[in-house]
Amino acid sequence: MLKKIIGQAEEAFISLLLVSMTLLVFVEVVARFGFNTGIHWSQELTLILAGWFVLFGASYGVKVGAHIGVDVFVKLLPKKAYRALTLLAIVLCLVYCGLFLAGSWVYVSKMYKIGIELEDIPLPRWMPMTVLLIGLVLLVIRFLQLGWKVITGEADGFHMADEAKESLELAKELQESDDAGELYSTNKGSK
Repeated sequence: MLKKIIGQAEEAFISLLLVSMTLLVFVEVVARFGFNTGIHWSQELTLILAGWFVLFGASYGVKVGAHIGVDVFVKLLPKKAYRALTLLAIVLCLVYCGLFLAGSWVYVSKMYKIGIELEDIPLPRWMPMTVLLIGLVLLVIRFLQLGWKVITGEADGFHMADEAKESLELAKELQESDDAGELYSTNKGSK
């Protein structure tokens, strides 16, 4: 139950970030080209929202298997080797996240000590930049969850998005709908 609520909250927050960013850009374009004016802080806020969206979206992508990867070679390996390579990839991802997390901590700490504000918004720069820490911690949690699933046998690998398979299924659905449309028009014409 709690897992479902957290998942829905995460999806709602990511959706809110995307909608906010889109609406802000739309309003700015209308104001600039329609009324020859603009919102001076909109570009900075859009960049902040985009950063938040990307960092939260990366961890969500790991959770739902939405990332794209080339796994043709590893899928040819035996199950044990495939799982071992998946665990190695997860460890490398955790090292990568750890390095970025350490760098982000240094960056946010320096911004806090210096006390610099954003250029157009009267807000200390370290506040919106904390998303670096939050997003990377979430990414670490997702990789640890995936690693645990691989160790316990619940998952074999990353289960990345398969665009080729999805494209073929979409083409098949379109073909079926075209065939149904032709059948409908043929039956309608014969009456």
